[in-house]
Amino acid sequence: QVQLVESGGGLVQPGGSLRLSCSVSGSKFKIWTMGWYRQAPGKQRELVAVAASGGSTNYSDSVKGRFTISRDNAKNAVYVQMNSLELEDTAVYFCNARIGSSPFNWRDYWGQGTQVTVSS
Repeated sequence: QVQLVESGGGLVQPGGSLRLSCSVSGSKFKIWTMGWYRQAPGKQRELVAVAASGGSTNYSDSVKGRFTISRDNAKNAVYVQMNSLELEDTAVYFCNARIGSSPFNWRDYWGQGTQVTVSS
């Protein structure tokens, strides 16, 4: 059974930094992409950043230049370093892994979510 375990959320002041971590266990197939999504109260879940197995990355415009995603394929882990945090970054952050036998046969798996609160 695939499990995603996240850590690293918390309370931080505006301008501060946090690092989120996520590890995947129990996967029998390739992990094609690993990434982070977030959901603020009353809003839809949105992409934050994603990293493909080959190393390419993609960021939402709202976090470009402030967040950096990295991936350790050997550990089935993904991280996001979040700098210059803003009030609008407050949300529950979810780890995502897209796992399957091919790029055309996969399913999404999600972590339980970790709260990030930016407040003065």
